[in-house]
Amino acid sequence: MPYSGLNAFKSRPVDTDTAQHPSRTLQKTELQAQLVQALQAFLPPQMLLWSNEQTTPYECDGLTAYRQRPLVVALPESYEQIQQVLKTCHSLGVPVVARGAGTGLSGGAMPHERGVTLSLAKFNRILEIDPLARTAQVQCGVRNLAISEAAAAHGLYYAPDPSSQIACTIGGNVAENSGGVHCLKYGLTVHNVLKVKGFTIEGEPIEFGSEALDAPGYDLLALINGSEGMLAVTTEVTVKLLPKPRLARCIMASFADVRQAGDAVAAVIAAGIIPAGLEMMDKPMTAAVEDFVHAGYDLDAAAILLCESDGTPEEVQEEIGRMSQVLTAAGATKIAVSESEAERLKFWSGRKNAFPASGRISPDYMCMDSTIPRKRLADILLAIQQMEQKYGLRCVNVFHAGDGNLHPLILFDANDPDQLRRCEQFGADILETSVAMGGTVTGEHGVGVEKLNSMCVQFSAEENEQMFGIKRAFDPQGLLNPGKVIPTLNRCAEYGKMLVRAGRLPFPELERF
Repeated sequence: MPYSGLNAFKSRPVDTDTAQHPSRTLQKTELQAQLVQALQAFLPPQMLLWSNEQTTPYECDGLTAYRQRPLVVALPESYEQIQQVLKTCHSLGVPVVARGAGTGLSGGAMPHERGVTLSLAKFNRILEIDPLARTAQVQCGVRNLAISEAAAAHGLYYAPDPSSQIACTIGGNVAENSGGVHCLKYGLTVHNVLKVKGFTIEGEPIEFGSEALDAPGYDLLALINGSEGMLAVTTEVTVKLLPKPRLARCIMASFADVRQAGDAVAAVIAAGIIPAGLEMMDKPMTAAVEDFVHAGYDLDAAAILLCESDGTPEEVQEEIGRMSQVLTAAGATKIAVSESEAERLKFWSGRKNAFPASGRISPDYMCMDSTIPRKRLADILLAIQQMEQKYGLRCVNVFHAGDGNLHPLILFDANDPDQLRRCEQFGADILETSVAMGGTVTGEHGVGVEKLNSMCVQFSAEENEQMFGIKRAFDPQGLLNPGKVIPTLNRCAEYGKMLVRAGRLPFPELERF
């Protein structure tokens, strides 16, 4: 159960301009009947769900702390039907929340209680693989891993690889600007997407980017990546494909001290080396995953680093040698290098299974997502250790260390209200400490409803208003995924007062709210 802010201030839908629409005066049952009747005009019965039993499976995404059934779930099978759903909802003033595989961890796909959940799961076709241009044109519901599987016959693959890549969809990756263990060298989703096609809330077709290296006008392609379904509904994505490396090898380095491990990450980058992957796990996490997948991790180490090199055999040999020297000089107590593809995958199996391994040792866990400067990795780890004592809860840590993206997992029992309260405060503390260290409240999981409170710490009232301005330019009525990502002035004022009462106001800028 990921972070949900201070327990006394639960994330909730934010008031938008839709509050002034006539549909807001209707009772939910009346609005539902009106909506179902309008949608039945072009959607057959199997594409519409509205009973409690039918809509319950859609009440949350991977952030299970919040559950809200939508009025209606629409499951269109054609672009024309998507258009009609959007046009109908726009005319009725009804919110729309687009949903892919539901693997998101920030509540970005949590339904609106007076809205339509627009399921895009049926749009799962790979439209074209162009091996000469090294591109793939796919529908939004195509799984991340399926792109690489389809491109493998041409010796190509799609680089961004979230841990959920077996299930998550490319449309959701665009919404959250997802990364993965290889994003340090190959970039996030935004660096690997050429074009995005979709529809506005009015049902008008819209395109961002192009199949060329650049597009005229403002760089709106970068804007749609990470917009969390607030600006448009994505239907098709054209992605870059890369040649599959001839060889990849992985170093597993052990450290007796977390500060040495954190400093070693900075040392690798400072040496001019950009590994294909550079991940970090602390001792509690390695113990959890080793018991789960038996990857051969050093259980005596305070932290381990996984450093991967890929390319030609000559390039890999040279880079592995350089990284080994840097890691040894930084204080590594043990260094193991994969000697086969099977062993490399074994090294990575623990990292890829960190979340399910954590689920085996605790009834619940809160999955955090923040980003800090690489040079502060040891500082945040030591701060989290102090927080464990402060809140009386355990935390296991896994990091995209190369780019400073943290994924601490706080272990707790959701059936104990006091543990839930302490867990939420622990999570807020991690996010806001990350900001104090020069970082951000999110890296790749998005804001959704999860981090609305912490956005008040990260951004000023003026900055939030600028973001609202962009939202209004695309969606004047605020119907696409309302109440997500951007906190209102009133919300930030209330959160600031709460931090004052709790003696937790580390950021003077909150006093302006």
